[in-house]
Amino acid sequence: MPVPRLVIAAPASGSGKTTVATGLMALLSARGLAVSPHKVGPDYIDAGYHALATGRPGRNLDAYLCGTELIGPLFAHGAAGCDVAVVEGVMGLYDGAAGQGELASTAQVAKLLRAPVVLVVDASSQSRSVAALVHGFASWDPEVRIGGVILNKVGSDRHEALLREALDESGVPVLGALRRAAEIETPSRHLGLVPVAERRAEAVDVVRGLAERVRAGCDVEGLLRLARSAPPLEAEAWDAGGAVRETGGGARGGPVVAVAGGAAFTFSYSEHAELLRAAGADVVVFDPLRDEQLPPGTRGVVIGGGFPEVYAAELGANEPLRKAVAELARSGAPVAAECAGLLYLARSLDGAPMCGVLDADARMSERLTLGYREAVAVGDSVLAAAGTRLRGHEFHRTVLEPGAGAAPAWGLVRPERRVEGFVQRGVHASYLHTHWAAAPAMAQRFVERCVA
Repeated sequence: MPVPRLVIAAPASGSGKTTVATGLMALLSARGLAVSPHKVGPDYIDAGYHALATGRPGRNLDAYLCGTELIGPLFAHGAAGCDVAVVEGVMGLYDGAAGQGELASTAQVAKLLRAPVVLVVDASSQSRSVAALVHGFASWDPEVRIGGVILNKVGSDRHEALLREALDESGVPVLGALRRAAEIETPSRHLGLVPVAERRAEAVDVVRGLAERVRAGCDVEGLLRLARSAPPLEAEAWDAGGAVRETGGGARGGPVVAVAGGAAFTFSYSEHAELLRAAGADVVVFDPLRDEQLPPGTRGVVIGGGFPEVYAAELGANEPLRKAVAELARSGAPVAAECAGLLYLARSLDGAPMCGVLDADARMSERLTLGYREAVAVGDSVLAAAGTRLRGHEFHRTVLEPGAGAAPAWGLVRPERRVEGFVQRGVHASYLHTHWAAAPAMAQRFVERCVA
């Protein structure tokens, strides 16, 4: 698969990866190129900005959640028919799943994709030392090809000249220098950037501003030449239909599956809806902030992650929809909820009434729960048979105070041992974010339960 491609990485978080990656995607798209956007790791928010910049779904490449064997196929699926692909890294270039070497790192994904890396360096507090830093990153793993550097947060012409002079001896070309520009920085909150869906008009302006910064400060033709130097990728594109058929399933009955969207529920992998459709579902998006009823004929509901705590009052005020969700759940219909969806099914969130499906109350806390998890299904549910093992990711600042009556959804076995989530009748609710491309049987099982 001869797709030109680049990985935008950095020595550490906060160096400017999202600025460069999103700006480059938007600039190349404005030039008329079909740009395939990708994000290393489980981050949904950056992927939303990538989608805004390119007009294509932002695709995540997570070697922990999906396995290394799916990185190439998932990339090829997203990049099919595109002129160039831009992959934004996660954390520092060599940072991955804690205690597991290079697993899930940007470096590992770059090697799996055989893609050149552009290192974005925060140069705000250094001059000649930048050469030592770049040399260290370029020589750490000889299989990682660092093809260029972009200097970010450069203070002046003199500062830029010192940095370029230092890097002349490194053998790694400078492909851009961006000045400090706080006026177009994107706002953030406790889990990262504010999602596009919450501020679309402003986000459009921000993305345009990022594209202009890249145009003014980067050697865009040099970046394209580097992308085109990537060798052909030997990977067969992932296909949702094929993945479902490999589970022994297939299209069943065409039940309506309502998938939560809107500003409060923005965390979802595109492959989930694709797998549901491949399994036969008629996927219809609804907005719990605005819609007072579920889509007509709904046989199952999927509620992903997001920021319901920001919209607790508005969600609570939509009593007709809360009642409709509760009635569907009481009927035994399949309901799958992750993180924000779990909170929405609770009795209350920060005192605001939620759907009351679960005997639990949720509230914001000071503690951030974050990290990859290995899990096993405690019992049978609409998503998994007892004993099913998979990997997931937790990312939240809320806690639940549960009552009695529901069985747990997952037993977490690594890095800590505890039970988590709720299973009752057709409801599967959990803090654990999962990527169904690694477990397509979950989508098939869910749709089969909708038909039944």
